[in-house]
Amino acid sequence: MKEEHPEKLARTAVEKFQKMYNCCQSVACSVCEEYGISEKDMFRLTEGFGSGIGGLKDTCGAAMGMFLIISLAGSAGDMEQPMLTKFETYDRIREAAEKFQEKCGSLYCRDLKTQEGPQPLPCCTFCVETGAQILEEMLKKMS
Repeated sequence: MKEEHPEKLARTAVEKFQKMYNCCQSVACSVCEEYGISEKDMFRLTEGFGSGIGGLKDTCGAAMGMFLIISLAGSAGDMEQPMLTKFETYDRIREAAEKFQEKCGSLYCRDLKTQEGPQPLPCCTFCVETGAQILEEMLKKMS
């Protein structure tokens, strides 16, 4: 990941969320081009992951966006040796999940979405910002 001003990724993610990107899109689209995926393609790929995966209120979309980018950044992409980076990526996902859970209280939208109404809800904005902050931390450690 390129050196960025601290918290830039979080600001970018919150700005996207305020433009009505879903929580997953907001986090994942904040850095996708740096990893060779256009923002439009990432936007399309992550459309179904908002509101706890398609509105199921399961894993928070902001956490899902964080996980997707950690996978993208950490994978060797070697289809001949699919195990090459898999477990290291799993470890990073678990580390990020633990940090997200510590800061937000849960990984699950059903626990985190404490308000009802139109986006952007403050509780969801906090999750987007937190997911992006953790992602930025993780990406710096990986580079």
